[in-house]
Amino acid sequence: MKRLENKVAVIYGDGTIGGAIAKAFALEGAEVFLTGRTVIKLDAIAKEVLRGGRAIETAQLDALDEQAVEEHMKEVIKKAGKIDISFNAIGIPQKGIQGIPLTELSVEHFSLPITTYTQSHFITAKAAARRMVKQGHGVIVMHTPNASRISPTFVGGMVPAWAAMEALCRSLSVECGQYGVRAVCLLTTGIPETPLIDEVWDIHGKAQGITFEQFHSVMEGMTHRRRLTKLEELPNAAVFVASDEGSAITGTILNLTAGMIV
Repeated sequence: MKRLENKVAVIYGDGTIGGAIAKAFALEGAEVFLTGRTVIKLDAIAKEVLRGGRAIETAQLDALDEQAVEEHMKEVIKKAGKIDISFNAIGIPQKGIQGIPLTELSVEHFSLPITTYTQSHFITAKAAARRMVKQGHGVIVMHTPNASRISPTFVGGMVPAWAAMEALCRSLSVECGQYGVRAVCLLTTGIPETPLIDEVWDIHGKAQGITFEQFHSVMEGMTHRRRLTKLEELPNAAVFVASDEGSAITGTILNLTAGMIV
């Protein structure tokens, strides 16, 4: 039996991470509902999943729109009868947000990631948790990078944004755990296979006066494994956490940083 057989998963985000999670969940037998802002991206992910003989349904959706998220969740419940897994994988462009000293960063650019990430994760987690509490089961999964813990330079509002997500994860577990609902953060380093990391590495290299390659080497050198988290490792961990095998994990992080965070 597949690890997510008979489970229903809603994923927010049509980027590299959201696509990888959707494919992994579908491969393990989950009924996947993938949402995102870009129809072209959603269609491309769906074609890959369908080509493998697995089911997926997509919907264009802004995960910052509470009404739209709520309406979509109602449709999921109507079609599938339940919600077992919620994974929010939204992201925002980092130009103007990272690579700037705090003393030179505008309030608007400092606040943008804090507002965006915390609001979106609260909206999607709330929509899922309300149904999961009634069902008596479910898991809400989030993804945060290493900056939530080690606070590197020139990351601006991203550090408090990711730290707030981890705090939200704990709060969800405290309030909903007694009803069978779990909340888990997957903590990684920057993942080289994601396009956003190319943007971020370039920003930080320029901010510190070193090349892209030099900055990448610095980040690898901060880990025990001398390598960064691989893309495949994140969905593999997400499958485990979302499955019954991960039933004891809640209110915490699953550390995938290869020793960067100990």
